[in-house]
Amino acid sequence: MSDHWQNQREGGNRFWLSVLVAAALNLGRRFLLLCLYPISLYYLLRRGAERRASRDYLTRLFGRPARMREVFKHLYFFATTMLDRIYLLAHGERDFDIEVGGIEELQHRIAQGRGVLLVGSHQGSFEVMRVLAARCPDVPLRVLLDKQKTPAITELLEALAPQVGDAVIDVSQGGAAITLAVAETCRTGGMVALLADRGRSHETLRRVDFLGEPAPFPIGPWLLASTLQVPVMLCFGLYRGKNRYALHFEPFMESVDIPREARHQAIDTVLRRYAQRLEHYARAEPYNWFNFYDFWQQESTQDAAVTHPRAAREA
Repeated sequence: MSDHWQNQREGGNRFWLSVLVAAALNLGRRFLLLCLYPISLYYLLRRGAERRASRDYLTRLFGRPARMREVFKHLYFFATTMLDRIYLLAHGERDFDIEVGGIEELQHRIAQGRGVLLVGSHQGSFEVMRVLAARCPDVPLRVLLDKQKTPAITELLEALAPQVGDAVIDVSQGGAAITLAVAETCRTGGMVALLADRGRSHETLRRVDFLGEPAPFPIGPWLLASTLQVPVMLCFGLYRGKNRYALHFEPFMESVDIPREARHQAIDTVLRRYAQRLEHYARAEPYNWFNFYDFWQQESTQDAAVTHPRAAREA
């Protein structure tokens, strides 16, 4: 089995990352985008695991062997969205042309006052969702992130926008604390955003079809949704080149119900629907999928012994 994605080393150290942030803010985005060409080439040549993962994904997507220039473009798109996190946090959306779709559907569910769970993936830029602060200024948004995975990047980006850091729910703090924080946000009518396409180490995964082969997806986000019983919407912030992004919101389920007597079937049904929407957006914007590890070869853990959050709450 290949190494788990959490074991991949963070790209860069605090010194060079701080240099990058300073350069981005002082030299401007146009100049930094030019600098990303040699940086992306370096990653193409020196980071073999990421290069192979990109080529494998693109080969599955295109139905033919991916070309090196396509792998390079994939890495360049990733580098661009990472760079743009700096500008989005420092300046908001002023430097970007962001097309927002499905905002009316989101606002309709917000108006119910039950809270909303926004489920995304490692496609495009999760940071683009910050535009919700302008569209829904009175609705709190909290984001589930693993601060321990990329501590240097997280530290620098939160320094740019401390209020954003305060809104993060750190998933490394443990399941009970996460559930309580999410439930409290929803209780007050807020939004909680999370990514549901990667399982953390030792997290339970189940396989459903994705790009022609069963791929492992974590069940935790959907058990959480079942506990909360709030509307679930999918969200995708896709990079479209230059300074253009498309932020899509789409209804997924009014509530997720995972009964004990049909637990596996219910989870598999939800995972299949989610994987189908990931595949739809992967085919629409091929270079926005940023899982640079052997996605299909993660070990799937059976979930028979995992306690359902609702059962834990009722105990």
